[in-house]
Amino acid sequence: MRIQHNIAALNASRQYTKNNTSVSKNIQKLSSGYKINSAADDAAGLAISEKMRGQIRGLNQASNNAQDGISLVQTAEGGLNETQEILQRMRELAVKSSNGTYKDDVDRASLQLEMADLSKEIDHISKSTAYNKINLLDGSLDYGATQSGTLGTTAMTFNGTATLATNANLDGTTGDAATVTIAGNSGGGTPTADGVIEVTISAAGNLAVNLGEGSYSAQDITSAIRTKAASMVSADKASPAANYLDFETKFDGNVVIGAASTDTTGARTMASTGTAGGLTFQIGANSDSYERVDLNISKMDSVSLGISTSKIDTLSNAQAAIGTIDTAINTVSEARAKLGALQNRLEHTVNNLGTTSENLTSAESRIRDVDMASEMVEFTKNNILSQAAQAMLAQA
Repeated sequence: MRIQHNIAALNASRQYTKNNTSVSKNIQKLSSGYKINSAADDAAGLAISEKMRGQIRGLNQASNNAQDGISLVQTAEGGLNETQEILQRMRELAVKSSNGTYKDDVDRASLQLEMADLSKEIDHISKSTAYNKINLLDGSLDYGATQSGTLGTTAMTFNGTATLATNANLDGTTGDAATVTIAGNSGGGTPTADGVIEVTISAAGNLAVNLGEGSYSAQDITSAIRTKAASMVSADKASPAANYLDFETKFDGNVVIGAASTDTTGARTMASTGTAGGLTFQIGANSDSYERVDLNISKMDSVSLGISTSKIDTLSNAQAAIGTIDTAINTVSEARAKLGALQNRLEHTVNNLGTTSENLTSAESRIRDVDMASEMVEFTKNNILSQAAQAMLAQA
């Protein structure tokens, strides 16, 4: 018989504390609806469910992005629809003016007045069609075509001793391991500063990028050229000839250096091409390239469509205008077909994103959500045990 320590009371107290803790956890799960409320509940389950949550929220936002893209495409297509209506009317006027029953100075002159106004309206639609202040038909989204003219052939000169990797592709997509090692100045090339890569853009001038001595990767060189060029590009995209020809947005840095291993003064040519698209939609939850889709819309004004100089003021001009307008109609039809195909794709994307989000939500729910019935049974059991332990503690 022991009288200094009440072991039964100590045991009952410990069981009471344990049962109370279990009841508290049961109440937390039942009130929140979650089986995992903290990392202590299920560390691995928490990590997995958080990754799933990131994917789910990304998928939902991507769905919203795709729907915004559909709205943008519909806006552009609506502008082109009206442009095509105008072109059909212009063709109708050209056919009408081609008839020999009209006089040039009176009848065809009146027809030409409407023709001129319709051409101006096409220009107005091209400039004013916009979505969220993004111009859609003015050519600002047309970066896909290969550039020519003054941007055409670009020369790159390495000042000093430049050791070039064979066929190093400086766009960062292939040949990433290729490097260009620039040693000290050997007296060749201009400017005379050591470690200068000089890019000459036709007659527009030189763009000198001083990297200093060292070994540089393809990405380093491309980034340096782009950063330098960006500071020289005017905000006015309408007149690129005077500001290094929209170097940042229209030049993709696709540079291939020839097979020579060392060159101190010679120039290597590089092709200047446009980027993949003028506008990119993020239609997936991740950063992979296949989670994005590009939109490219050519300029759709009267000049680009080739009808700015079309006239129907004489019989011969009217007859020639018919063929010109037919070509313009086909151009607009092709652009509308591309937009329609993209819209259909985006609609399927929205459907797929919704299905994927639903399935991932279901999987995340099985990990994170509490089984209310099962948890209620546990709560009842622990609550009874807690009350029993309290009674036994009083008895002890």
